[in-house]
Amino acid sequence: MIQVFIDEHRRILMTCLDGISESEARAKLVDSKTTLLGLVKHATFVERVWFGEAATGTSRSDLGLVATPDESFVLEAADTIESIQDSYAQAIEESRQVLKGKTGDDIFPGNRRGPLPVRWVLLHMLRELAQHCGHADILREQILATRKPSAS
Repeated sequence: MIQVFIDEHRRILMTCLDGISESEARAKLVDSKTTLLGLVKHATFVERVWFGEAATGTSRSDLGLVATPDESFVLEAADTIESIQDSYAQAIEESRQVLKGKTGDDIFPGNRRGPLPVRWVLLHMLRELAQHCGHADILREQILATRKPSAS
């Protein structure tokens, strides 16, 4: 069931960009680095940390990842809705492959905290994705509100 909930939250994050323009996706509406496009880029980082680094012990630099979660929100000029969604879809598929044949009791040895059971990683992913889906919902609501003609 947890993987069903994780997939639902992945879908919500992926589709938060539907019908949004490139400039809207990059809109900075809060004081942090959080943007709609940045949230999906960060979710890609999270997938690769937990199902790459934690699962295998491969370093973030060897995986081509930035060092910190905060850096994962930074958008490059070449980042587009399509490129970020494609990267996220690929990261999700890689995560699914890593999980094939695993049970919640299996151990991912490569986390900075030390070895962790897959069950812990899945629960953490669900919490992380749920939190960011909430962020995305609020940002999307703000963006769509700016499109409405004023009621004067």
